[in-house]
Amino acid sequence: MRTKDTDSLFAELKADKRIERFLTDNQEEFTLPLSQYLEQLLVAKGLEKSIVIKESGLDRIYAYQIFSGRREKPSRPKLLALARAFSLNLEETQYLLRYAGLGILYPRNPWDSIVISAIGQNLSTKETNLLLEKLGETQLLE
Repeated sequence: MRTKDTDSLFAELKADKRIERFLTDNQEEFTLPLSQYLEQLLVAKGLEKSIVIKESGLDRIYAYQIFSGRREKPSRPKLLALARAFSLNLEETQYLLRYAGLGILYPRNPWDSIVISAIGQNLSTKETNLLLEKLGETQLLE
């Protein structure tokens, strides 16, 4: 369980030149693999994995590989498709993107702006793709 904020971790890291000790002392502070975070989201949202996968529009096998951890780095559009299937709000979506080590949605980017708008309207993955297509942009899943 996490007990330290990020600033505290930065301070410790800068103060201790022995990275091995820092890593050992702070194991519980590090983020879980994406697959475990997604499992936590399922529980928190009270959703079933099979339904989220179906709603995401992702290939079923590929999506199960993300959830199992066999696909550790899904692309940004694929992760956004999952975010829409989870019905995550903008803050939750941005957190998921950061968690996965991907760039957050940026309103100065037209494609990102459309996705932000879709999130604000709580559009499904399919509806988000239709909106992107209508506005001449690449869909989440092609």
